[in-house]
Amino acid sequence: MADDKQGRDEQADDEKRRQRERMQGEARTRADEEEPMRVDAGEGLGDLDEALKSHDYPATTTELVEAYGDYELETQGGKKSLEDVLASTDDEIYDSAEDVHRRLLELIGR
Repeated sequence: MADDKQGRDEQADDEKRRQRERMQGEARTRADEEEPMRVDAGEGLGDLDEALKSHDYPATTTELVEAYGDYELETQGGKKSLEDVLASTDDEIYDSAEDVHRRLLELIGR
């Protein structure tokens, strides 16, 4: 391709076409993925919600387990303690009660 204005314009047009094709391919790939879980703000965790709201943040998983590990949560597999639900996670840091709430809902499958 010649190194002139027309050649550069054609090259730019080719790049735009390739970018558009990549984006369309990625969109088709994402169409097969599961929808991310939506957390309903009204979905509660019982008394644990109130306890988490009064906790000081940031807080780690370890701190939350020490403070609230005995709280029972209703999961898809039956009742489990907070400690059991968080056992499968690394020691994460939560910035707010809402962060903990979302993470717990993800873990218990709601």
